[in-house]
Amino acid sequence: MSKSSRKLWAQHLAGQSTGSKSVDPQLLIKKTPYKGRILGVDPSLRGTGLAVLECAGSSYKLLHSETIRLKPKVSSIDCLGFIHQAVAHLIDLWKPRHLSCEETIYVQNFKTAQIMGAARGAALSAAAIREIPVFEYAPLRVKQAVVGFGRASKEQMSQTLAQMLGLPEALPFDESDGLGLALCHALTWQPG
Repeated sequence: MSKSSRKLWAQHLAGQSTGSKSVDPQLLIKKTPYKGRILGVDPSLRGTGLAVLECAGSSYKLLHSETIRLKPKVSSIDCLGFIHQAVAHLIDLWKPRHLSCEETIYVQNFKTAQIMGAARGAALSAAAIREIPVFEYAPLRVKQAVVGFGRASKEQMSQTLAQMLGLPEALPFDESDGLGLALCHALTWQPG
């Protein structure tokens, strides 16, 4: 006879054995805190968000953030060049240890997917050329790691980041998404 998860959880909280094996103590080893800089990139053809985060144990400091705003009159090819150059410049300037980027997300429109993929490629190529390791995170995972809720709004994300890092005001959404990607990496990454 199987027990519901609610009953099993109630037994666990009451300290009663559920008949399952004990947890291997090696699985309970503490997470190694991330040390170094992370460049967070939220790629978009006309509004790429970038943020450089300094991590020292459980202490985090925003060093730089910006949004690469490109007007509609700028050709898509030129936009890709600007994105690549901006990411390359920040890597050369801040010397991040890792780059954290939004994972490819599902979109129904093929043209939108193609444009987003090209913007990601422009940003990631700058890291690849400089041999900076790239880590990718789904938007839901970023929100879960930062806010604690995978369906958090952009407003919630921006406000939470401002509070966590002691910023004087919330960042614009693109920059806050870049910062969220960097912080997600710092909070979840484990050395391999």
